[in-house]
Amino acid sequence: MDRALSAVLDRPVGWAGQLRRRTGSRDMKATELFTSRIVRAGRDRVFAAWTQPELVKQWWGPPPYVCPHAEIDLRVGGAYRLANLGPDGETIWISGVFTRVEVPDALSYTWKLSTHSTEPSLVHVSFADHPEGTEVSIHHERFADAAVRDEHALGWQGCLGRLSDLMPGRAS
Repeated sequence: MDRALSAVLDRPVGWAGQLRRRTGSRDMKATELFTSRIVRAGRDRVFAAWTQPELVKQWWGPPPYVCPHAEIDLRVGGAYRLANLGPDGETIWISGVFTRVEVPDALSYTWKLSTHSTEPSLVHVSFADHPEGTEVSIHHERFADAAVRDEHALGWQGCLGRLSDLMPGRAS
């Protein structure tokens, strides 16, 4: 799996271990990850891109995955469902329920992959003003083990890169 994942992502799987150095003084556990990215757009625009299905479909999924389907009921207790379509034609479904919705500051939601039989994990996303746009910070916790965390770290980096590419302009 590591070799196949490395080939698809064009990056070694162990790369996720470098996230600890990027999180400052945070001490990351084997069952959680922290990552962030500056997106060159205003907070309202970035929050909308994260929560409006038609916008999500434009950037969601780490390359080479794409998102042909997105459903989002943006309220506490509301569900979401995203399709990650791979180059082999296989779709991985990501689904969960929102536990926190603070427009345009923060989201928390459960996270369940159709390919994993483990209990759902938990994602916290914050959107903070930054001189260059918006800092999107992700804390993803409750992974079954470090290997699953590392797979997700690569995925989050790919997703954040595509989100950033979608909004290459200045903060508005």
